[in-house]
Amino acid sequence: MWWFQQGLSILPVALVVWSAASFVFSYITAIVLHHVDPLVPYISDTGTIPPERCLFGIMLNISACLGMATMYVRYKQVYALNPEKSKIIKLNKVGLTLGLMSCFGLCIIANFQVLLSFPILYYIHVVGACLTFGVGAIYMLVQTVLSYLMQPEVHSKDVFWIRLTMLLWCCSSIVSMFVSSVVLYSGLYGINLVQKLHWDPQER
Repeated sequence: MWWFQQGLSILPVALVVWSAASFVFSYITAIVLHHVDPLVPYISDTGTIPPERCLFGIMLNISACLGMATMYVRYKQVYALNPEKSKIIKLNKVGLTLGLMSCFGLCIIANFQVLLSFPILYYIHVVGACLTFGVGAIYMLVQTVLSYLMQPEVHSKDVFWIRLTMLLWCCSSIVSMFVSSVVLYSGLYGINLVQKLHWDPQER
């Protein structure tokens, strides 16, 4: 029996594979239909114009459901392994709340795509991104702390170090995304860049 066939291990695997597929398929569709330039487009731009917008939305909604299921299973797992430790139980409840908020943010991203004709949708989309990535990073921090508190009784230090590495990688990605957005809005490279889906060779 493969490891992901044991218990509910298939949930996190399905979450990662499906979420990656949702970005890849919408990207491929947008490139094939010439809706965006192929060189590193903004993720949200690959889900702006139909039909990739429809694909982007439905697949991210399913990702949000898989995420909620995965986080609930993690919550029950931590609770079952530490029934007597009140500190871990409280932190576990906080983690579940943060995880569900992050998944709700993913639903907002999926259903309020960036539309050039409706600027208000852009701000709602950004709120969803902040919930997904910002609150999601805090969820990862809570899970890292839980892994630290649960060693060595429940698992080895390796699990803690893996979670810490993933957390640092996630935080560095968020920082790079924030810096890129600040540069984009700074006006150094032109105006109305947020609304642009195609670039001219003469532009910086």
